[in-house]
Amino acid sequence: MKLLNYSVIAFALIVFPTCSQAQNMDNDSIDKKYTIQNCVNHFNGSSVVKTKVGYQYWFADKDFLDGRTLKMSVVKPHEATHAPHKHPEDEFFFVLEGTAEFYLDGQTVVSGPYTSFYCPSNVEHGIKNVGDTELKYLVIKKYEKK
Repeated sequence: MKLLNYSVIAFALIVFPTCSQAQNMDNDSIDKKYTIQNCVNHFNGSSVVKTKVGYQYWFADKDFLDGRTLKMSVVKPHEATHAPHKHPEDEFFFVLEGTAEFYLDGQTVVSGPYTSFYCPSNVEHGIKNVGDTELKYLVIKKYEKK
């Protein structure tokens, strides 16, 4: 499973800067002190957010940096978290385990682990579990500040 760990780390580093880089990126984060304690988030089962079809775990929520988030979604076999939709933010999905059907602007593709899907802003998209085991994927997204 070392491949998985390195793939996830490499993918996240492309989208997210290091903590020291992030401190200099926006005025809100200048006041925040980043330490090894708040820059490391080990999965904690007691902090999952239940959904109708599984659960979500936020490794970095909207308040950690400047709206950039990292979330893991886990979906039961043959289910979807929600129907295809669109929103102003673009986002990435990165499949960790299972079989996902990715929908983008009227087309679909089915893929397994170590696959990323990009969702451009304001384009209808969705992801669902089309396999017989749990689907686990990362969602990387930046929410605009309000």
